[in-house]
Amino acid sequence: MTGISDRSSSRRTWGRASRRWGRWPRGGWCIPCELTRSEIDAAASAPHDGEGRDRAPGPSGGPEGGENRFPPGLRPADLGPRPFDDPTTNWRFLTPPGPVAFDDACAGPQRQDPARDVGDFVVWTRRGQPAYQLAVVVDDHRQGVTQVVRGDDLLGSAARQLLLMRALGLGPEPAYTHLPLVVGGDGRRLAKRHGDTRLATYQQTGVAAERVIGLLGWWCGVAAERVPMSAAEFCGGFDLASMARDRVTFTEEDDGWLRQGS
Repeated sequence: MTGISDRSSSRRTWGRASRRWGRWPRGGWCIPCELTRSEIDAAASAPHDGEGRDRAPGPSGGPEGGENRFPPGLRPADLGPRPFDDPTTNWRFLTPPGPVAFDDACAGPQRQDPARDVGDFVVWTRRGQPAYQLAVVVDDHRQGVTQVVRGDDLLGSAARQLLLMRALGLGPEPAYTHLPLVVGGDGRRLAKRHGDTRLATYQQTGVAAERVIGLLGWWCGVAAERVPMSAAEFCGGFDLASMARDRVTFTEEDDGWLRQGS
């Protein structure tokens, strides 16, 4: 990717993108939605004529990290063109049916179906700001991003972002690499609930960078065991093709090994 542009460039890019996005309601591509999360949840427990209302799965297939699915059954009766005349309400993208295929350098070939998995998703929020999916697409395009490398908890977002890129006429589409997350013993993403595992904390307690890199090298298959290594040694031995695809659990043993050198 290129360097981050200045704020004036960001405003110009958002101005161009917002003009394109502002045409979506007039083209019948998105709808205003005043339903709250609780109201969508309530709709999930109500009987429907064969239309399931559930929570979209997370990256591992479970509900954690998922979101409320918004199926076509909750769309208003009138889906015709309309002006973008209320920026203080949520607007949802009318997700087209069918799978979106792309190759991920780590997760392999993907065929995601956003219409089935999440339904119509929010692209503009009631705060008068773009939602995450739309903001990421525009910012990545503004910065000239060609390689997206991030955690596999965001793998399910890739197809939605590709749909938005295509609807906005932005390109070229980036290449994706979604890497396995580091999780705690409970299988959830490593966070404050697992203690203070920030790199800054280890640095402040005297843990050498070579030990942190060595732990990463062991997780990534660069070394057969935990051994201190330099960044150059890690880069020289790293091979994405041979790295395990499973999520990594950060253990008390890992923490103890890091602190041995402090």
